Amino acid sequence: ANQRMGEWANQRMGESANGRISEWANGRMGEWANQRMLERSPDCIGMNFNPDTSGGFCGAIMTSEERVLTAFNFQRPDRAPRFESFWSYPQEWQDRLGPVSDFSDLTIWAPNEGAFCTRERKVREENGWVYRVDSWGRTLRDRPGAYFSEVVEVPIPEGADPDGVEFDPAHLNMRYLRGQSAKQTLESLRGDKEVYCVFGKTGGPFLRTCFIRGEEQFLMDMVEDPSLARVLVEKMADHLIRVAREQLRRWSLQETGVWIYDDMACNRGPMFSPKSFEKILLPAYERMVREYKAAGAKYVALHSDGDVRSILDMLVDAGIDGLHPLERRAGLHPVELRERYPKLVLLGGMCNSDTLVNGPVERVEAEAREIIDLGRNGGVVIGSHSVSPEIPLAMYEAYHNTCVEYGDFCA
Repeated sequence: ANQRMGEWANQRMGESANGRISEWANGRMGEWANQRMLERSPDCIGMNFNPDTSGGFCGAIMTSEERVLTAFNFQRPDRAPRFESFWSYPQEWQDRLGPVSDFSDLTIWAPNEGAFCTRERKVREENGWVYRVDSWGRTLRDRPGAYFSEVVEVPIPEGADPDGVEFDPAHLNMRYLRGQSAKQTLESLRGDKEVYCVFGKTGGPFLRTCFIRGEEQFLMDMVEDPSLARVLVEKMADHLIRVAREQLRRWSLQETGVWIYDDMACNRGPMFSPKSFEKILLPAYERMVREYKAAGAKYVALHSDGDVRSILDMLVDAGIDGLHPLERRAGLHPVELRERYPKLVLLGGMCNSDTLVNGPVERVEAEAREIIDLGRNGGVVIGSHSVSPEIPLAMYEAYHNTCVEYGDFCA
C-alpha cells in the first residue's frame, strides 16, 4: 500500500505541485495509507491498494483473477468471488445491476473441441425440419426457433469399429479462433483477462462419448460390453487431452487451468453405477487430470449437474480441484460438502431452480450468506449456475445485493 499509494500520489500531485508536494505525498500519504490498510484488515495484507481517482481511497481491491485464485488457494480474498452466467441479460437488469463484468469474476473460454469439427455443415431443409451435421459428427434435426434438437445419426453407431474412425486433429487453428481472426481472438482474450479470471474448457469422457456413440447406446455398452465402452472412453480422453494442451498453450492459461464439463447425473444420482464409473470412466479422469496439470494447468475443476456424491470420492482422489454447480435440489449442500471435502473448491451453490425462482427474499439472502460465510477463508466461488428467464429480477437482486454488502471481507 505504501508503494502503490506513494507512486499514485507522486504522479497525481506532482503534476500540479512540482516536486515539493510530491515528495511529501510520496512519504506522508504512503505511510498513512499503509497504516490505515493494516488497521482495516490484517487479513488483506499483500493486496494491491488502488487509488480512487476521485480523490478518496477505495481500499484493498483485488483483480478478478487475484480474487478467484486466492479463493482457489484457500486464502481470504478481498470479497466473495462470483461466477455468474445468464441466458440473456435484458436492459432492465443492466439498468439495475450494471454490466455483468462489474460483479462476475470468472469466465470460461471454450474451443471448438468437436471430434469432427471440419464436418460441421447444414445438410438440407425438409418438411419443416432443418438437418445439419454438428462438430461431433452427429446428424441433427430441429425446427426453426426450437431450443432442442433430435439426434438422427451418430458417427460411431452400433457395429462400427472405433479404431477405424479418425478424429480431426487437435491443433487445427479453427478450433481456437472462436469465429474470429487470430488477431481478434487474441484481442478478445486480452480484454477478458483484464476483467475476469479466465479458465479453459473441455468436455468430459462420459458426455462426449455419448455424443459420438449415442447416449442410449453408450449406456448399453457400459452394461453389456464394458471393454468396448472403455475403448471408446480412452479414445475420447486422448482427444480431449490434446485439445486441453493446445488451448493451455495458445491462450496462456497456465496460471488458471481448465474446467471439465461432463453432465453425468440427474437429481437421483449418476446415469450409471459407481462400479461402472470406477471401471470405465475413472481411469480416463485420472489420466486427463494428470495430463492437464502436466501441460501447465494449475487447477482442474469439474462441472456436472445432478447428484454426483456417490462418485465424488473417486473424482477428488483423481485430482479434481473444484466442483460446479452444487445443485441443492440434487442433494449437494455446500456446508455438507465442505465438511467431507475440506480442500475441494466449491463453485456455485445458489439454487437457480427453486430458491432464486420462488424466493422469498429472506430465503434468498439466507442461502447467499451461508455460502459467503463458507468462503471467508477461501475455497468458495459463489454462483447461481445459470440465470434463466424464470428467475425474477427482484430475487436475483436480493442475491446480488447480499453478495455486494455481506460479501465484503475487508469491511
